[in-house]
Amino acid sequence: MFTFTSLPPLSLYVHMPWCKRKCPYCDFNSHEARGPVPAASYIDALVADLEHELPRVWGRTVESIFIGGGTPSLFTPSDIDRLLSELRARLPLIPGMEITLEANPGSAEQAGFEEYRDAGINRLSIGIQSFDARLLEELGRVHGREEALSAATAAATAGFDNFNLDLMFGLPGQTIEQAVSDIEQAIALSPTHISHYQLTIEPNTLFQRYPPSLPNEDDIWEMQQQCQQMLAEHGYVHYEVSAYARPDYQCRHNLNYWTFGDYLGIGAGAHSKITDAQQQSISRSWKIKHPEAYNNAAARGNTIGNTKILTPQEVGLEFMMNALRLTDGFPVALFFQHTGVPITVIEGPLQQAEQEGLIERDVTTIRPTERGRHFLNDLIALFMSTEHAA
Repeated sequence: MFTFTSLPPLSLYVHMPWCKRKCPYCDFNSHEARGPVPAASYIDALVADLEHELPRVWGRTVESIFIGGGTPSLFTPSDIDRLLSELRARLPLIPGMEITLEANPGSAEQAGFEEYRDAGINRLSIGIQSFDARLLEELGRVHGREEALSAATAAATAGFDNFNLDLMFGLPGQTIEQAVSDIEQAIALSPTHISHYQLTIEPNTLFQRYPPSLPNEDDIWEMQQQCQQMLAEHGYVHYEVSAYARPDYQCRHNLNYWTFGDYLGIGAGAHSKITDAQQQSISRSWKIKHPEAYNNAAARGNTIGNTKILTPQEVGLEFMMNALRLTDGFPVALFFQHTGVPITVIEGPLQQAEQEGLIERDVTTIRPTERGRHFLNDLIALFMSTEHAA
């Protein structure tokens, strides 16, 4: 049984499913654009999708918006302006909310950065991945080193005082020195946020079919340690497994995910997690994935691909899978506030994790230890046992 005394914060995710070229490591719902993206019809579908979903979140205020992909910057600033206008007309938005647009460092996208800001985007997330020309080629990226370097400069010139650079490590043939050089270069560009995550070979990707030669585990560990140290020395706070930010510049949208807040997803393949206080339930749903099928479904008034109602045990697991990614952990009271079940439903795995030195806790806070952060998958696995059902 769930007991909700309040609803968690609500964010909005908008998925733009096209990109110039599918990267060999990417398992996101992205589709190579064969010519200009069908912006007008797709935004029509997004609006129809949102209107169908409004009863699920009626009266609730949206606290952040994230426009992801694919490559959302394939949509022009005027397309994004229209999209945001449609959203504002249908949803209550908090003043000064974080509105993020994912962008790639191509010259066409950079040319529109100022216009994206004028449309209402106040945070950019730029997919750099590496500043090394050979590594970019290995990753199948469509940009080169010079475009990567100029993208951050273009963001600052366009007036963005909040932008993220995405970087990867453990790349095919990458040395420790190259990984550290990427971080040095990123820091020199003065972003407010850096995402630094290890390349993993995901199912149903070209890299899974044709695995590249990756650095050994010891070298990958050394890359991570040296890069973390350098980021800390330059004032970037390590607040989540792969996220580093200047003070007060943590990504609000992602923090809502990691603290098990609610989010409404619109767009092809977008996921939602919604708490229903009246029904005393938490549901997950996901949209039809293929863009053409999604557009057709939106015109018929239902884009839902499937829905799942979570059990109390599943809710406890999902909360911990997200919240334990945070370096500082979470307030104990937040568990009940955002799940509707008492934290006693996971007391068994909590005790085991504490005994194994993977977490530390007191009456107010639960946080992963350094050992727990290093063995995060092992820590999360403790909460997956069906023996701890509510």
